[in-house]
Amino acid sequence: MPRDLHMTTLQPVAFVGAGPGDPNLLTVKALRALKCADVVIHDRLVSAEILGLVGPQTRLRNAGKEGFGPSLSQDAINQIIVDEALTGARVVRLKSGDPTVFGRLDEELDAMADAGLDFTIVPGLTSASAAVAALGQSLTKRGRNTAVRLITGHDMQGYADHDWRALARDGEVAAIYMAKKAARFIQGRLLMHGATPSTPITIVENASRTDQRIVAATLTTLPAVLTEAGITGPALLMYGLAPRDAAVTALPHVQEMI
Repeated sequence: MPRDLHMTTLQPVAFVGAGPGDPNLLTVKALRALKCADVVIHDRLVSAEILGLVGPQTRLRNAGKEGFGPSLSQDAINQIIVDEALTGARVVRLKSGDPTVFGRLDEELDAMADAGLDFTIVPGLTSASAAVAALGQSLTKRGRNTAVRLITGHDMQGYADHDWRALARDGEVAAIYMAKKAARFIQGRLLMHGATPSTPITIVENASRTDQRIVAATLTTLPAVLTEAGITGPALLMYGLAPRDAAVTALPHVQEMI
């Protein structure tokens, strides 16, 4: 810590989950943190409606990262958080969904520890919960699956590998994050390991937001459906789940493309 800051009272950095995008799904604790923040360092996927809830004194800093696209490096983001916190500002690091789910939280917490900074974590609603609610389904169901996987379509090395043989078993359910560009890879791995070609996969774009869209597919049709639907927003693949009939009836933005 710089010597000229030894008399400054440093505030803990708050790592806050913004949820999937609907401001009504923001937790009370998260909203309080936003209202009190001096600076909010936010991800690319945090919705404009949630950013609009910050206090009038708050500065916004975009630290967005995009898979396979232009991004700030993680080291640069870590340094931004540390530099802001060392001024004594009340810093909120705002992450889409829940910061503990594919949010690169550990790297940023390590940077806090290295800088001698304290932190708090405010959980948020992860996108899988909002997506499965939109389908009128549940992530677990007696007689179908006693576990659910939250997995990613790509990681730092590229397309992410998983236990495809286990996932290919009938009745398995998974929420696959960051999977649009990995869809054909995922399809190939699952079919190679014995997954049923007609296994339902529902694509939920912009889960919980006003422009939410639900597109039903199967393992066989997944890549073609993604292309035809023109999915451009953040999307989850809900593997093993189809929209409930009542959800299809109630939601005009559901597309059947099986």
